[in-house]
Amino acid sequence: MKNFLFQRIMYKILRNSILFLIGLVTAMFLGYIWGHSRVWLGYENDYLFWHWVDQNALSLGIISFLVGELFIFTWYLYRMGTYFQEITTAMGNIQAQDDSWITLSDDLSETASYMNQIKTGLRESRMQAKEAEQRKNDLVVYLAHDLKTPLTSVLGYLSILEESPALPSEQQSHFLNIAHRKAERLEELINEFFEITRFNLSNIELEKRQIQFSRLLRQTIFEFHPMLEEKHLTCRLDEAEEIVLYCDLDKIQRVVDNLLRNACFYAYEDTEIVLRTELMSAERVCFTCSNHGPTIPTEKLNRIFEQFYRLDNARTSSTGGAGLGLAIAKQIVQLHGGSIRAESADELTTFTVELPLH
Repeated sequence: MKNFLFQRIMYKILRNSILFLIGLVTAMFLGYIWGHSRVWLGYENDYLFWHWVDQNALSLGIISFLVGELFIFTWYLYRMGTYFQEITTAMGNIQAQDDSWITLSDDLSETASYMNQIKTGLRESRMQAKEAEQRKNDLVVYLAHDLKTPLTSVLGYLSILEESPALPSEQQSHFLNIAHRKAERLEELINEFFEITRFNLSNIELEKRQIQFSRLLRQTIFEFHPMLEEKHLTCRLDEAEEIVLYCDLDKIQRVVDNLLRNACFYAYEDTEIVLRTELMSAERVCFTCSNHGPTIPTEKLNRIFEQFYRLDNARTSSTGGAGLGLAIAKQIVQLHGGSIRAESADELTTFTVELPLH
């Protein structure tokens, strides 16, 4: 920006200097023609003046040129001062939290455009920071509520058992079972707090090795049987062949776990979740996770991989987590050189992951 303004000023100084020199030479030439085409008798009132001019024409031309150049430089020095004053005043408007545009002189049009880009970027950054801060504040409120709910249940049932030791063994076992489940939920929520800290304060590092990807999928499905049975869901794995994948086993398992957990949360009861693998080429594999559930609107689908973003507005302790699962899955997939996307239509939601084999 500074170099561009300096170049423009120097171009104008050079242009006006050349024009002034051409004009000065032209005027001296015309004056010479006029003076020598006239018959002088020696007693005219202006004879002595024009005779002196004729005798000192070269010196007068040089002095006139230098005076003109001094005027031109002084004028543009003044203009540069006004330009910098304009820029200094406009810089205070960059931080202004309004929608007004910065306008400068024509010579500073590119500078004004650049400053407006900076102002727009700052305004968008402030909005994003405000939204992120609001999401984190909401997250703290949500998790605080979720922590309180299972903790209250645990304390309540333990108090009943302590105050009523004569309860039948079946009822005691039932209360202990409920307290145990609530304590496990409490542990999950506490782990989410640690997950948030790890996600924001550290980078994910990969430790790659060759794995049997199909075996990983079958093992994950087996581990999800209790959650699948709770919602009366079934899970089917469609695989064309055994796939050997060079990746970080723990991180890719986490991606599959997050996608399958998300499918369980939002799938209709008595429906089927389908995991499918397909070799796209000799270099890449495609993995999809599909479930039948509410169609996700386009505006929510575009934000589904954002940190702390959840589809359900009415968050409860029994559904979902902090909204980090899909965001972390996306980061892991991208670190492996792959891509992840989501599609939802006609009550069928599909997450597609593409990964390099090697």
